[in-house]
Amino acid sequence: MGYDLRFLDVEKICPHCKEKMSCCEAPPIHVGDGLGWGSDVLFICLNDRCPLFLNGWDQIERQYGHHASYRYMELPDSKEGNFMMVGNSDAFKGCVIEREVLLAQNERFSREKEAVEGLKTCLEENNLDPVLTLLLDEAANGSARQSAVQYLIKLNDTKCIDPIRNHSFRDTALEHEINVAINGILKANFKKECPHCMEIIKAQAKKCLHCKEDL
Repeated sequence: MGYDLRFLDVEKICPHCKEKMSCCEAPPIHVGDGLGWGSDVLFICLNDRCPLFLNGWDQIERQYGHHASYRYMELPDSKEGNFMMVGNSDAFKGCVIEREVLLAQNERFSREKEAVEGLKTCLEENNLDPVLTLLLDEAANGSARQSAVQYLIKLNDTKCIDPIRNHSFRDTALEHEINVAINGILKANFKKECPHCMEIIKAQAKKCLHCKEDL
């Protein structure tokens, strides 16, 4: 998912401690009602010296009997304040979005969108690039990667093999499908992979042209 880059230049100040609030990735589920937040990011005061945070421990202990406190939070397009209950001082600190990371994520998302669109014309253009972009992007949409496997078979281009073999797939089921596709591409082109050096050679070869090993 691409983030709205407008939020990179938004600055919000906590009314309780007057410190700048941090831009954080929103949790996938609203802890209060089970619904989404309506935003990919939240602005949260992560100042451990904030009076709201410091006083929240005793308040929640007295009122609810739980060990927790509050962080002040605002949505990007709103000045309405909200309280986030947290169980420890590290909560949300691992979700802070850095400008460089956000820009990199959006760049990756843009490449993914272009690749998905490129699948529509990759056969007529004989273009392997969008297929490989999706297959080699571990963050890409799963269904888009599944579609890319089918185009990999239809393109029937052995140039796909080296970049795929040099990639580590986290999805073992997808990796299996790709391996099946590669075996089909090799067979259709009367090729095989040398079991010793993994170079692509003729299917009928008895000795590898590259490593000279007997087959």
